[in-house]
Amino acid sequence: MPFLDDLRWRGLVHQTTDDENLANWLSAKPRTVYAGFDPTGDSLHIGHLLGVLMLRRLQMEGHRPIALIGGATGMIGDPSGKNDERNLLDPETIARNITSISRQMERLLDLDSGDRDALVLNNNDWIGRYGYIEFLRDIGKNFPVNVMLAKESVKNRLGRGDVGLSYTEFSYMLLQAYDFVYLNQEYGCELQVGGSDQWGNITAGIDLARRMRGTQLFGMTWPLLTKEDGTKMGKTEAGAVWLSAERTSPYAFYQYWINLDDLDASRCLRMLTELPQAEIEALDTARAENPERRDSQRRLAEEMTRCVHGRAGLATAQRATEVLFGAEVHDLDDRQLLAIFADVPNTELPRSRLAGNGLNILDALCESGLAKSKSEARRTVGQGGAYLNNRRIVDIERQLTTADFASETVIVLRTGKKHYALLRFP
Repeated sequence: MPFLDDLRWRGLVHQTTDDENLANWLSAKPRTVYAGFDPTGDSLHIGHLLGVLMLRRLQMEGHRPIALIGGATGMIGDPSGKNDERNLLDPETIARNITSISRQMERLLDLDSGDRDALVLNNNDWIGRYGYIEFLRDIGKNFPVNVMLAKESVKNRLGRGDVGLSYTEFSYMLLQAYDFVYLNQEYGCELQVGGSDQWGNITAGIDLARRMRGTQLFGMTWPLLTKEDGTKMGKTEAGAVWLSAERTSPYAFYQYWINLDDLDASRCLRMLTELPQAEIEALDTARAENPERRDSQRRLAEEMTRCVHGRAGLATAQRATEVLFGAEVHDLDDRQLLAIFADVPNTELPRSRLAGNGLNILDALCESGLAKSKSEARRTVGQGGAYLNNRRIVDIERQLTTADFASETVIVLRTGKKHYALLRFP
């Protein structure tokens, strides 16, 4: 399938500046294309994935991607799609965020592929050199205010008397528009891609390039990544699903995709993975016939976790999933283990309880809350219903020591098939 047709089949084309000729233009020769990411946090999250993966798709197709991190624009905040003004970040926080996000970009894009090398740039490198008067004289004079007022992101906020739009946010469009002009001038970039909420900013850059340099540039957007109910993808009760393993463990990341509804999984297989059309349609058919098997969710979780966390991260996530369903627990660290059993009751005891002869299994079951009394604990062990790190314990004289740690400081206890508790010994 031709590249642009494949993007349309996947639901990744919302608007373009040239529907009729864009496919031929893209196939005529390698192009340089960019997408922007403001460093509002120290990690990208699921909402950013479409942008990074679009650059990756374009690179695989033979084009050169630029991931532009907004060191300058991030100090202001994009008003597009926002009901309220963003909190302004200090330069030190933005610098830390840029470093972290750059590392993530380098894992997801190929920075060593010859003519198609991906570039990770910071727009503060050129915008930061401008003085206020210079910027107004050189750039601002090419920007008609009536054009800016006509943009949806501006109109929506101006129409709300309780919030309005500050001059700072109003200026964001000028800065992002100039990014496109600068990247075209210095790197030959001709196409900007972004989410549908970026259409106004993208067309502003195209208009600025025409006015300043007489250059024709192009734009394309994709739909925002939402669930079937219209809410944003990547939001949980615990907050955003981050690409950083420190903020969202590979296990929790894997489980997010496993737990998606069927229709959301189908959409994500198309929009986020690089699986071929035939395999995705086969998964659709299998899901319709046997939805309880959750084949689509499992395949999606595998692809996304491997993409973001690598094969090692996927293996960790899959092993953690097996642990939750009864596999023996060993060789995990505290962070991994506590992520797996995030909703399981845990009790903290002094490590001295494991000294000498150790802590008797009956006492451990009582301390953890899995047994109300020693007699109940004794019956549970005698009937084969007690587990230490998912290994059955049948000896009521069994003593627990530091050798029984499942991680650095944690012992996992279980009664029956699914009643878990943790004992922590810091």
